[in-house]
Amino acid sequence: MEPGEGVNWLAQVRRGVAEQCVLALLVNGEKYGFELARELGERGQIIAGEGTLYPLLARLRRNGLVETSWRESTSGPPRRYYHLTRDGELALAGFTKQWRVFRDAVDEILSEGTQE
Repeated sequence: MEPGEGVNWLAQVRRGVAEQCVLALLVNGEKYGFELARELGERGQIIAGEGTLYPLLARLRRNGLVETSWRESTSGPPRRYYHLTRDGELALAGFTKQWRVFRDAVDEILSEGTQE
């Protein structure tokens, strides 16, 4: 086993940012669950799949960060669409500000550690 191989740090980071990524994907308009799952999967495997996404969406809804509406679909059963609430927008703005500071600090530390 390689050093650090047993530590699943990437899964922990994904879990920590998945909710915020969902909120960010909803900034430009509502989406239904499968759309969100596809986008999150295509963009660096932020979530493992729909089984991970729907509990996360339910939590965001319970916390008042998203609201939902049902709409008929031309290609199957009705779809539940998710859209940001004002609280969701504020939560995302706060996270974004904190994330940039955090990301920059980590990048700075990592770049110092690789300089020779």
